[in-house]
Amino acid sequence: MRRFVSVLVALLFCAFAGAQEVNDRPDSLRLRYVVSGTVLDGETGRKLESVHVSLPDRHYATVTNADGAFSIKSDAPIYEVVFSYVGYRTLRRKVDRSVLNVRLIPESIQLNEASIITGNPYEIVLSAISQIPDNYSDHPELLECFYRETLQKRSRYTYISEAVSRIYKTGYGEDVYRDRTALEKSRVLLSQRRRDTLSVKVQGGPTQAVTFDVVKNREFLFDQEELSCYAFEMGMPTYIGDRLQFVIHFHPATVKDWALYNGTFYIDRERLSFTRIEMALDVSDPGKAARMMVVRKPLTLRLTPKELSIVISYRFQEGRSRMEYFRSTMRFNCDWKRRLIATSYTAVNELVVTDLREPVEQIPRAEMFRTIDILSDKAAEFSDPDFWKDYNIIEPTESLEHAIGRLRKQR
Repeated sequence: MRRFVSVLVALLFCAFAGAQEVNDRPDSLRLRYVVSGTVLDGETGRKLESVHVSLPDRHYATVTNADGAFSIKSDAPIYEVVFSYVGYRTLRRKVDRSVLNVRLIPESIQLNEASIITGNPYEIVLSAISQIPDNYSDHPELLECFYRETLQKRSRYTYISEAVSRIYKTGYGEDVYRDRTALEKSRVLLSQRRRDTLSVKVQGGPTQAVTFDVVKNREFLFDQEELSCYAFEMGMPTYIGDRLQFVIHFHPATVKDWALYNGTFYIDRERLSFTRIEMALDVSDPGKAARMMVVRKPLTLRLTPKELSIVISYRFQEGRSRMEYFRSTMRFNCDWKRRLIATSYTAVNELVVTDLREPVEQIPRAEMFRTIDILSDKAAEFSDPDFWKDYNIIEPTESLEHAIGRLRKQR
């Protein structure tokens, strides 16, 4: 019997109500120095999303949004910014002004055929799992994170919720269920239109990044029983940052009572550490997929899953790897029975680790955000335009900024 089931959301038919709880703490940071800009593909000019943006010798970090835009803040002057992305050369750029627009150059692979295909992919995955105690932190860490979840009905945003959170992570040799998350600042924006009464409530909010940290939560994918459900094959190697990666694809090799995943592991060829993991739930059996995605829904609502994809990446720093980014995307169609037209929805949940906190203190149980908690039930809207000024965040895209403005006007 499977020991872990990835339930994600509850679908409720209800009228949106105002926020119930305020989670606001006095600002503890004064990030006065800011560098903003965009990141493009150096050959095509394409905007690059989810590029990791960091400051050397400091822990401040963020990622670019879907428009390729970023903004990174610091409590000290910023002299250099580092950009890292899958398949591109790492770029270190000197800063001489507050706007920094850069182009990343794709990294070419110079390997002979023998070195490309050498190695049994399953054995490489097992070796990487065995190296987890050496490659990841063996002591507790306190991560500062920015988290955002959104819901779109067709192409229009109907729900936006954001939070600055803390994640207390025990060492990677300890149980993932001892990790804790707490909110530091949060807000929610909800559509007041009567037709927008389908509420997608994401259980766990920022704790999803803890649950889906599959390197630590090994019962999810790296359990021997789970691994036996998959077939593995080597892909073309690539670079992440300046590090050459094994690329190993996996897909279901058997039929189970639950839906399995298709995906890709990026494993550092020298350290044998997991650098990035991409997973997409097999939705070929809608019934199985829906059971993995939905906690509850109205009996008369019919849901057809279209996608559940997950990306989690890790950053090597100071001799250890740690989680740096998490994103889940869920697409589904909903229609009430006997209706001919289904409505499409897209729910996106995204978290980036923006800083490491010192001293490392365990989050008190009274402040803990539980896996069954729902961020929209705990967040309150703040109309202050400088709401996030003392924190690093994922900059909103132009479309999201417009949506935030529209949802505020409805209130």
